[in-house]
Amino acid sequence: MKIDRRYFITSTMTLVGAFSLPGFASAHGIFKPIRFGIVTDPHYAERPPNLSLNRYYNESLGKLSECVALMQQEQVDFLIELGDFKDQGSSPNEAETLTFLKAIEQEFSRFTGPRYHVLGNHDHDSISKQQFLDHITNTGFRKASNYYSFNKNSFHFIVLDANYTSLGIAYDHGNFDWRDAHVPEEQLKWLKKDLRKHKKVPTIVFIHQRLDSPPANKHLCADNAAAIRQILDDAGNVLIVFQGHDHKGDLNKLKDIHYYTLKAVIEGSGPENNSYAIVEIDKNMVIQITGYHKTKSQDLTTHHL
Repeated sequence: MKIDRRYFITSTMTLVGAFSLPGFASAHGIFKPIRFGIVTDPHYAERPPNLSLNRYYNESLGKLSECVALMQQEQVDFLIELGDFKDQGSSPNEAETLTFLKAIEQEFSRFTGPRYHVLGNHDHDSISKQQFLDHITNTGFRKASNYYSFNKNSFHFIVLDANYTSLGIAYDHGNFDWRDAHVPEEQLKWLKKDLRKHKKVPTIVFIHQRLDSPPANKHLCADNAAAIRQILDDAGNVLIVFQGHDHKGDLNKLKDIHYYTLKAVIEGSGPENNSYAIVEIDKNMVIQITGYHKTKSQDLTTHHL
């Protein structure tokens, strides 16, 4: 399927980070820029829309199909979804929920390049964390994990999982409060170790819940977001954190790290209410985001989406 980009509402935002690694290319050969796709919060389920929340669950499969086709045409280096991949029916049902997960994973797998997942809170509706992982594939891994890292071109990528209660209990079968999200200590120890191992490599982080903790939206953040940000700041090589969960989207910069929240697929009916983006990072660590449909032009000085 060939897509004419004139039919999309597109935009470009350029983020210039303070971080640079002038010695990286010479130490590791020719520097390779990166270009990858991001999409978040499809909440796919075969159920009637929730008009009060503006959520059109059964349209998400078609919206994701459009995203995948565009990413395939653009031949991005990889495609990653940032959580709430699926939802559940009007009444919780494990078997039915697994059919929703299988259907949207099948659509996602139509992208023939590398594919990756971030776990969201609604990925635990009606099923366990392990059940979700058993029905998805992260390229290059024999078994899918809830947190992990990978390398692509001249960059390092980290995926985190904040789908635990403040007591460190994993979300399971809808047994969670979406306002109570936490990254457990074991995962933080792994994060520090992984960052040390790749300290000379420019790094990008993906997580579902927000880490930038704006006062009006603290309930959408991991409760230990400040501690996680400190780890990322101390590492000195993290360029940007990509987040979902907050459907309206947002952009902040704290110290030298950008925190970009992508708008959700689920909200709004029709293809004009789709949302996804292509991220490009060059050798100067300039980040360019090309958005589609709801993801529109940005002014970094005002941070308005």
